[in-house]
Amino acid sequence: MTRYLVTSALPYANGPIHFGHIAGAYLPADLYVRWLKMTGEEVLYVCGTDEYGVAITLQADQEGEEYRDYVDRWHQEIKSTFDQFRIEFDAWSGTARCPHHVSASQKFFTTLLKKGFVQEKTTSQWYSEDLERFLPDRYLEGTCPECAHPEARGDECPKCGMWIDASQLVNPVCTIDSSKPVLRESLHWYLDLPALKENGLAAWYEGEDAERPHRPWKPNVAGHVEAMLKDIKERPITRDLPWGVPVPKDIESAEGKVLYVWFDAPVGYISATMEWAESKGEPDAWKTWWQSPDSRLVHFIGKDNIAFHAVVFPSMLLGQGNAWDGEPFVLPWAVPANEFYNLQGKKFSTSSGWHLDSKAFFDSYSADAARFHLVMTLPETADSEFSWEGFQSTNNSLLADKLGNFASRVLKFASKTFNNKVPHSSGVLDTHPLLATADEAFEEIGIRIREFEFRAAGQALMRGCDALNTFFDEQAPWKLAKGDTEDLVLCGEVVERCIAYLELLSRRMSPFCPDAAEALRKMLGEAIGNSDSKWGPESKAQSPAQVIPGATLGEPGILFAKIEDGALQEEISRLEGAVPCE
Repeated sequence: MTRYLVTSALPYANGPIHFGHIAGAYLPADLYVRWLKMTGEEVLYVCGTDEYGVAITLQADQEGEEYRDYVDRWHQEIKSTFDQFRIEFDAWSGTARCPHHVSASQKFFTTLLKKGFVQEKTTSQWYSEDLERFLPDRYLEGTCPECAHPEARGDECPKCGMWIDASQLVNPVCTIDSSKPVLRESLHWYLDLPALKENGLAAWYEGEDAERPHRPWKPNVAGHVEAMLKDIKERPITRDLPWGVPVPKDIESAEGKVLYVWFDAPVGYISATMEWAESKGEPDAWKTWWQSPDSRLVHFIGKDNIAFHAVVFPSMLLGQGNAWDGEPFVLPWAVPANEFYNLQGKKFSTSSGWHLDSKAFFDSYSADAARFHLVMTLPETADSEFSWEGFQSTNNSLLADKLGNFASRVLKFASKTFNNKVPHSSGVLDTHPLLATADEAFEEIGIRIREFEFRAAGQALMRGCDALNTFFDEQAPWKLAKGDTEDLVLCGEVVERCIAYLELLSRRMSPFCPDAAEALRKMLGEAIGNSDSKWGPESKAQSPAQVIPGATLGEPGILFAKIEDGALQEEISRLEGAVPCE
């Protein structure tokens, strides 16, 4: 049986996550997982916070907070944001809190070392004589050796985008105290990516390894990886830091060395799965997910993480060989990376105030409206953005006018005309062309989700709603209700079909808008009997569930409240007041 092991990039525990992060790696994964589970697939969705690394130590030091307290605070804050978006994980942990993470990361390191895929190198690194410590790249600022930008970081230039070898930084200063560092030699370990490329990575990526299949790569992933493989180099995997996974003590000269955060972070997917398995009373169950050839590993990430999830982590997994109880690890089956998601024409920036405060947002607007607008504007093939005007349009024109209004009209009419009960039906309208059109649209939702085309899936949902609204309008049951006995019977047939399709709609909309889907099922009351909320068959003939004739419906309600123009202008003014317009 195929099982799906789904991950989202571990959010870094050094600040809040924003709508751009949600659109990039978390909402698409949540939607995919919800759909898989509704179709009866075996799924495990794994995530957690990335809690080591220089950025954390730098920020915690500046705020005068202990590292552990600092990451604990952001761990809770980040999880709270996920909860607001109704994003649900099966396994949720953090690299500094998971009891298995240190040992798993160290085993990855030692296995690669023993197999010859990790090399020792003595290199020159910047050292602060005032602080008596080596300075990792994020503790350095200087002039870019490529474009001469005077405010380049020790790892990357924000102007030209060049990755920088910190030792090449011109006129560097320490960001902690502005002192001038000096170069000193330091021993470190490097992952031999060229050797791993020759020992299976290239064959897997190019699809020549039949035992390790993967889906065709998205163009943005393929372009990035192919460029990287052409000139692949060794990458350092250790640092001189006081906070991180220690290099194993039995390795000579390991004192004071920790694993580079990019090396231990992806191991967090595995260690979190170990923690989950242990909590279930089945400590070896993690192997079923990570070592079974029946598992499909799917990484949801933003484009800035493509290198790590399509090159580096697969290399690390390949390099383990049979060291873990004799079984190799599965490699990624799909890496549906997204582009960047912006806000009103500019990049999200929590530090400068150009962002959406999630608490304030969800005090006024529903999670379902936020989820659906992000789905309809996902940066699947190119950068896209959130705009308040677009959000209002999605909420009002799509969710309220098309989906919510159809449900409201049908249920209110049934309450008034049929005493809030499901009319009887002879099936005379079951094959109506407009209902067939709705069937086709609703069937397409699953097809599109399977292909990671979430925007198209949302569009298909709306096309189904369009067909149902047109069916209701063309049949005009309010006119039939005023006619003779034959018209009244046909009126009942129309309403019965609409109620049946509301039940189907509650299932098809559930991955997108889970709260509204549940509310709609409650409005259907006893009409759906013991019918569960599973996705159900996608074939056109069997799409709608059988509703129970004579069953009592629930109380009609509003699924989506409209956003008024005044509220919209207030939000835009508040945002633009935070940062001067460019």
